[in-house]
Amino acid sequence: MMTTSTFRRHAAKGFTLIELLIVVIIIAILAAIAIPQFSNSSGDAQESAAIANLTTMRSAVELYRAQHNSTYPSRAPTGTAPACTGGTAGSATDNTEATLIAQLTTYSNAGGHTCSINAPGYTYGPYLRAIPVEPLTSSSVVTVVTAAATTLPNATTTVGWRFVNTDGTFQINTTKLARDGTTLLSAK
Repeated sequence: MMTTSTFRRHAAKGFTLIELLIVVIIIAILAAIAIPQFSNSSGDAQESAAIANLTTMRSAVELYRAQHNSTYPSRAPTGTAPACTGGTAGSATDNTEATLIAQLTTYSNAGGHTCSINAPGYTYGPYLRAIPVEPLTSSSVVTVVTAAATTLPNATTTVGWRFVNTDGTFQINTTKLARDGTTLLSAK
């Protein structure tokens, strides 16, 4: 009888401070192990998304080139533009981001003239709904250049994408390195 009453008194007191500290320490150790693993996963996911978006952009550029007499987007249109009745004609400035975006996201003719609607004479495109965001810098800006870079871009202009319109090279415009130590600028 006496053993039963001692047990009840001890059980009614709850957990001891040492027992609670041990549980808190175990939870802290588990959190210390799990949190770095989570941050590594999010960095890997950003890189994977950037490379997937890069592949999408490269495919769109190559399809445009195949349908527009081996001319890459962002080049000024050639020939006479058909009437863009009911729509808005796109930019016609050579080597600009606006021309590249118009040529990839709206309807176009073989000469590269663009129209916001599928008007007669504008039989190609759109190749993309919009320029995808580059996840590492959260930017969809496309820097159009006319010569291939032999070095990394300067740090003040490293956001979004980089497009060399003379050879069709499409790149992630960053000086950051991938998790494996390679440059993301030349990602495949």
